[in-house]
Amino acid sequence: MTDSQTPETSDAPVTFSEEEDKAIVVPEKVDINEFQRKSLADLHDIAQTIGLRVAGVRSKHHLIFEILKFYGNRGTLMEAEGFLEYSGESFGFLRWPDFSFAANLDDVYIAASFVKRHELRPGQRVRGVVRAPREREKFLSIDEVVEIEGRPVAEWVTPTPFDDLKAMFPAERLILETPGSPMVSPRVIDLVAPLGKGQRGLIVAPPRGGKTILLKNMAVSIHQNNPEVELIVLLLDERPEEVTDFRETVSASIYSSTFDESSDRHIEVADMVLNRAKRLVEIGRDVVVLLDSLTRLARAHNSARQSGNGGGQGGGGQGKFQRNHGGGGGPIGSGGISPKALERSRRFFGAARNVDGGGSLTILATCLIETDSRMDDVIFEEFKGTGNMEITLDREMAESRIFPAIHLLKSGTRKDELLYHPEEYARIHSLRKQLAQRPAPEAMVVLQKTIRSTRSNAELLLRGIQ
Repeated sequence: MTDSQTPETSDAPVTFSEEEDKAIVVPEKVDINEFQRKSLADLHDIAQTIGLRVAGVRSKHHLIFEILKFYGNRGTLMEAEGFLEYSGESFGFLRWPDFSFAANLDDVYIAASFVKRHELRPGQRVRGVVRAPREREKFLSIDEVVEIEGRPVAEWVTPTPFDDLKAMFPAERLILETPGSPMVSPRVIDLVAPLGKGQRGLIVAPPRGGKTILLKNMAVSIHQNNPEVELIVLLLDERPEEVTDFRETVSASIYSSTFDESSDRHIEVADMVLNRAKRLVEIGRDVVVLLDSLTRLARAHNSARQSGNGGGQGGGGQGKFQRNHGGGGGPIGSGGISPKALERSRRFFGAARNVDGGGSLTILATCLIETDSRMDDVIFEEFKGTGNMEITLDREMAESRIFPAIHLLKSGTRKDELLYHPEEYARIHSLRKQLAQRPAPEAMVVLQKTIRSTRSNAELLLRGIQ
């Protein structure tokens, strides 16, 4: 169990003596983000130093809140930077990326007046001066907005809303091939289903088909070859060990919810990631979101809609969730899934686009097949054809230990001629025709051998299949 997950075993108030209060020296300035990175042991030491008496073991976030409240009431200048999440019609909270935007006691409240004055949007990175809660207030609050998306408020110009930006076909490649890398899958994808900025891609995968390793290899390649791209990995309803593995091996912003968390939590982190990506595109950034998986996102929306459970903590509650997600009940479609649940998931996947004038949102999402679940089949059928790129993993190849188990004939990119040089495209077209004449497993084996015997795809295309 991590420090941030330490259970709260006592609700006794935090107290300090009058004599100690007079002798306590508080810091002049505190950065709340740095404060949150301290260990639970360090926080207890700070609490002891300033005279806070905490009865029992408290959660890390509760302890941070009490210390910051103590500091704020004694004149310490506090600042924080986080991402805005709406929790009502016009107010919100700063959520912390280090905790995958989970609602916590040390979140910072942003009043409706600040949201309106600065035209703040959900997912924006906001930095501000923070004050301690006043009488009858429950949360730390923004007292002054200092920066928006890293720019001083005086210099900030509200950008064009994401939905008003003109969508275009992807026309700029995201090269996955890395010189000197032993990874085969990135080179296969470059040849079979090239990835462009603004792509909307599905990775169609059976159980144990190698989708997680493929996604990880793609993340590593994108980061190494395209440093200008803002790379985000979103893991929903995932095994905790898989989340840890991604954090240790992939250099990206990784946000997650594990399978022991609620459907509401899966939806909340997905919504925050989507809003964050949109805000980056609005200011001209190229963003890539790798989602595992679209199937689990649709399942979460379906489960939440049928149960009608509340949507999080920190001031949101059931009302917020029902406003955003439609509450409970409603018609049930084929496979036991609600049409509204599919609509919400389509909204996420459909946000991917290349934007005229700069900026793009690329979404690569895994979609599960052959799980013996009618619901999963319906979800796949719903999204099949909605993307402009598809990578299909083959169960027969995976069972034969042929990795990457990419079915070359079933994988491809729409309008891929826009992503290749004309001469390169002609050679790739010839290569695909040769591979199409062989059974899928044999074609993959031949392509793997050819890749391993050449130093680059350029050399492979010049030499051809031997």
